[in-house]
Amino acid sequence: MKQIKYTTLLFILAFMSSTGAFAKDSNRHSVEIPDSVQVGGTQLKPGKYDVKWQGTGPEIQVSFVHDGKIVATVPGTLKTNDPTVTEDDIVTDTTNANARTLKKIDFSHNKESLVFEQSGM
Repeated sequence: MKQIKYTTLLFILAFMSSTGAFAKDSNRHSVEIPDSVQVGGTQLKPGKYDVKWQGTGPEIQVSFVHDGKIVATVPGTLKTNDPTVTEDDIVTDTTNANARTLKKIDFSHNKESLVFEQSGM
């Protein structure tokens, strides 16, 4: 009887672990930022970032994580019906002061994109 309980418990734990391993965190993507850009009040250096957001949209809070540390958290807009792109795309704009600001991140093979407003940048 004890063996059946342990076997059942192990089966349940194994099942829960396997479903968690295959679950995708849909509010997180990794992107490569090729050039320095301004987002919010923060200058992001070139490199690989984990981009995470809170909320289901359209208005969300977006965090940029680099080397395990949050380097910026800014408001953004989650667009869920964007045309699917084949690779990540970083869209920037150049201000009158010749600074590059982050406007949009498109995620590859996904209809989601993050849009950032110029104001406050």
